[in-house]
Amino acid sequence: MIVDSIENAGQYYCIGTRIEKALRYLKETDFSTMKPGRYEIEGSNIYVLLLEYDTKPVVEGKWEAHRKYIDVQYMEEGAELLGYSLLSNLEVIREYNAEDDYALLKGKGDMITLNSGTFAILYPADAHMPGMELGAPKPVIKVVVKILIA
Repeated sequence: MIVDSIENAGQYYCIGTRIEKALRYLKETDFSTMKPGRYEIEGSNIYVLLLEYDTKPVVEGKWEAHRKYIDVQYMEEGAELLGYSLLSNLEVIREYNAEDDYALLKGKGDMITLNSGTFAILYPADAHMPGMELGAPKPVIKVVVKILIA
């Protein structure tokens, strides 16, 4: 997992062209003019989910992991806790579903804070628990770029 400010996005362009496209999109797009939904950058190879929701208590959170897609989670507005654990440290409670590209897991991990202007790059070995509250539920606007692993 990589966590940084969108202002430092250029440091990660060298990881690959799809990561670069995703980070440039996040840095250059005015999300205030867009409605929640799915937006394609490069068909199903790179697409965006613009989400608006209220954060929730950690006790309601679920660990998830993906195999087909890398997640770049960017906090546009607000802040949340994002749980992180290596996939190998968790126990599967719902087997991987290829159609939805996720498995559900249980166990312990660490929490990081995603503040406005911060992104996290999550690979298949990076289990995560998004959308957790910082003290109390609050509304957030988050952008998740899904990058097909090629």
